[in-house]
Amino acid sequence: MSGEFSFIARHFRPLAGRESLDLRDDCALISCPPGQEMAISTDTMVENVHFLPDDPPETLGRKLLRCNLSDIAAMGATPYAYTLNVTIPRGPRHNDTWFSAFVSGLSEDQTRYGVILLGGDTTSTSGPLVLSATVFGRLHKGTALRRNGAKPGDSLWVTGTIGDAALGLLALQGKVPDPSGFLADRYRLPRPRTGLALNGIVHAAMDISDGLIQDCQHIAEESDVAIDLQADAVPASPEAKSLGPKWLEQRLTGGDDYELLLACPPEQEASLAQICRDAEIPVTRIGTIRSGSGVRALNQAGQVIQFLKGGWQHF
Repeated sequence: MSGEFSFIARHFRPLAGRESLDLRDDCALISCPPGQEMAISTDTMVENVHFLPDDPPETLGRKLLRCNLSDIAAMGATPYAYTLNVTIPRGPRHNDTWFSAFVSGLSEDQTRYGVILLGGDTTSTSGPLVLSATVFGRLHKGTALRRNGAKPGDSLWVTGTIGDAALGLLALQGKVPDPSGFLADRYRLPRPRTGLALNGIVHAAMDISDGLIQDCQHIAEESDVAIDLQADAVPASPEAKSLGPKWLEQRLTGGDDYELLLACPPEQEASLAQICRDAEIPVTRIGTIRSGSGVRALNQAGQVIQFLKGGWQHF
């Protein structure tokens, strides 16, 4: 790499949008149309913590971007733009060829999700590769979906399937079979559920990143309610089901799903289902919200299932 500015020009200027000022100034300039506000999310990924050293470089930027886009989707906002910080280990591995693949993945997802690069920072380190992104979304003022709006009597729903990414990490570590590579792909490339117009339909929403059980606890605490989760109703992919019921705890607590967790009033359930059908996004009712506190995972007999762990802890 022949200097930071040359490196930025080669790899990241082609990703930049108009408001980035061609990545030539100290700041980007962001406009917000009248009556709208910004939803902002930021995430950091560290090698050997959030991704594996041998993960393909074209997946890493996409995973980072998609994790943030999942937060934007959970707030009911439309993705708009992002910034990117890259802390690069010194040495020959992360060369122009590596970053060309990294940027090609980002470019593909910029087109897929309709976002542009605004700017960022590049530094070097003697430690692991560290990637950080901040994503900006737009939504009408006062319409953001929050975690604190769930009410007794609401039903609990999730998009997609739960547990694939956690099992995918185990597959990449050689601990479970994954002959098709589906589970590994779900670990490397989340599927943020952008484009769902759920504002005014659901009472509460968040994305599932720390594990379903723990993220249910977040909604329960923020909304001051209790949640009963029907474990057998939690949707699983055919690949996850093929591993058998002994992986239930891993599926429900493992994290990295980046699906949406939704609290929906009874009178809006049909609308929620229709919106998801129109977007070709599966959605499944998995529980109920009641007065009280805490989260219970129940089996088919209505008995509480005890898990050894609750979910991912950052500290």
